[in-house]
Amino acid sequence: MSFADKALVCRDCNGSFVFTAGEQEFYASKGLQNEPVRCPSCRTARKNARSTEEEDGYVRYGAFASFGGRTPRQMHPATCAECGMMTEVPFVPRGDRPVYCSACYNKVRAETKAPSEL
Repeated sequence: MSFADKALVCRDCNGSFVFTAGEQEFYASKGLQNEPVRCPSCRTARKNARSTEEEDGYVRYGAFASFGGRTPRQMHPATCAECGMMTEVPFVPRGDRPVYCSACYNKVRAETKAPSEL
């Protein structure tokens, strides 16, 4: 396949930049089908902005958490119904169902699975 330089317009700064034949060949070798939408300087600025967001001490859970992954998962304090230790859970405990710490949850889960497997 033959590649030729293309002039593209940056989505962020509206400046034109060249998508070189070498870059096109690289994109094709990696299986990427879309052309870049940002110029190299805007791509670098965006990458740097993302890395500074991650340095604020929060764990990122990806694109599927918190409608876009830009906020840390909200944890709520709870008392384990089995051992009484304080724990944190990713949901608001309502009080009508028991809440377990990780160790007790695994133990209770194993106990409830065992009779059904017989």
